[in-house]
Amino acid sequence: MDAPNHPTTDNPAPTRPDGTPCVTQMDFARAGVVTPAMRTVAEAEHRDPEYIRERVARGTIAIPANIRHLERGLVPRGVGEGLSTKVNVNLGISGDVADADVEWEKVRTAEKFGADAIMDLSNSGKTRFFRQQLVEKSPLMIGTVPMYDAIGYMEKPLVKLTKDDLLETVRAHAEDGVDFLTIHCGINRSVIKTFKETGRLMNIVSRGGSLLFGWMEVTGNENPFFEFYDEVLEICHEFDVTISLGDSCRPGCLYDANDAAETAEMIELGKLTRRAWDAGVQVMIEGPGHMPINEIEANVRLEKSLCHGAPYYVLGPLVTDLGVGYDHITAAIGGAISASAGADFLCYVTPAEHLCLPDAQDVLDGLIATKIAAHAADIAKGVPGAQDADNRMGDARRRLAWDEMWSYALDPVTGKKRYEASPASTEGTCTMCGKMCAVRTVNKVFEGTTIDLGAE
Repeated sequence: MDAPNHPTTDNPAPTRPDGTPCVTQMDFARAGVVTPAMRTVAEAEHRDPEYIRERVARGTIAIPANIRHLERGLVPRGVGEGLSTKVNVNLGISGDVADADVEWEKVRTAEKFGADAIMDLSNSGKTRFFRQQLVEKSPLMIGTVPMYDAIGYMEKPLVKLTKDDLLETVRAHAEDGVDFLTIHCGINRSVIKTFKETGRLMNIVSRGGSLLFGWMEVTGNENPFFEFYDEVLEICHEFDVTISLGDSCRPGCLYDANDAAETAEMIELGKLTRRAWDAGVQVMIEGPGHMPINEIEANVRLEKSLCHGAPYYVLGPLVTDLGVGYDHITAAIGGAISASAGADFLCYVTPAEHLCLPDAQDVLDGLIATKIAAHAADIAKGVPGAQDADNRMGDARRRLAWDEMWSYALDPVTGKKRYEASPASTEGTCTMCGKMCAVRTVNKVFEGTTIDLGAE
């Protein structure tokens, strides 16, 4: 059934098993209700709405859609089983580079070139106004990491932050309309014990994970996001925020891939996934990181097993540590393999990875590389309609219909610009082959026209 617009005595509002009103997409799905957001996702994915509802109910599809962002114009997107691979763009100011105009240029680039989500990773000063404006203005899914913001938001040094401070920061992000929150709940004292006992080449490279590790080591306390996880879930449920369980122990180099610390944390994330679903909260699991090509498929399969099929959101993985300055390529290679093996959501990596805060051109380069990876994986996975545009592109190329080709390209601007900057002397061709264009030659044969390839 569809969600009722106006509950009446004959058409009461659906409720959860405990009798309380449905709030989240998961609540409604379990009550047998197809929400408008589910219908939007079904239409975009060429799926039956019931296909979406059933998997949202199980947790293998998430629709990150904060109820406040829905009111402000969010276009819902689905992440998970049987759906197209989604792509996220990271942006945000740092303590060294804080130019809001540049960040808005990155937002416009993300929207123009087909990102599905934006994560605001601002980590310096007062970030709330930018976050609120992002939710207000962008129809893309918005994600944040409250741990990055806690020090500035609470105006306290890291070691002085309390459990209540951290939960207040989470609530502020949820109230602002953020659709998914990366929260590092899995790095508990047990995982840290494994990390210390087994050792790593690069230790902890997750920014949020390192902050919590430092806080725990100095205070001697358990990770508040783990210890008070139920309170985190209450906040997420109130606003229908999808919790993206952060991978504090993701590998930062090939040597650490799929090691004991990473696996120990993933086991914890699997347990936390069940608890979130029990609370009616949607979940995504975050993954690596750096990883050799031959280990990627096994990593995806392990996540799907340990975390009960929850959508997998991966950074790369980067398949070599040596691609400095070109890590959008190393990540796209890993992303294509990861997504074709079943990962659901790719976080882009830019050429600036490991070097500096990316600029707008880095954002474009990273986004297009990741879109290519995601699309290639969708074709391999047999996502409905994934290859349709490729087939249209092939037909347009056969006809040398250049303007039509631009409309199918993932980046129509760059392709057209390069083509027009190097005009060919023979109409309809490019300067690679000119008159010797194979497509042109065969077309002329089939048309019965003269093949003009005599001696020049």
